[in-house]
Amino acid sequence: VQLQASGGGLVQPGGSLRLSCAASGVFFNIKDMGWYRQAPGKQRELVASISSLGETKYEDSVKGRFTISRHNLKNTVSLRMNSVKPEDTGVYYCYADEVYYEDGYYHMRDYWGQGTLVTVSS
Repeated sequence: VQLQASGGGLVQPGGSLRLSCAASGVFFNIKDMGWYRQAPGKQRELVASISSLGETKYEDSVKGRFTISRHNLKNTVSLRMNSVKPEDTGVYYCYADEVYYEDGYYHMRDYWGQGTLVTVSS
């Protein structure tokens, strides 16, 4: 099972960028997918998440600017970043939470992409 993120790069303030993440392999049931980011010298924070039913959550600073979407059959998640700011700079990691059944119980495990660097600078 692998998550492959792409789409990072250098973008000017006020510009747009689209991050994509594709999950490959055999999954039982992917529950939530989303994106974290880690800015230089800061802890990793959740940027946006989306459930298998399409329910979304956003970190306050990106509300109204970022849009997360997913394709359940293709196991992909995307993050559209508009009106980016220098403080959006960081390494963005996609993740996927999987629910699986084993030994009579349901369990959850998460998978992570390798990270893609987003730099917002003029």
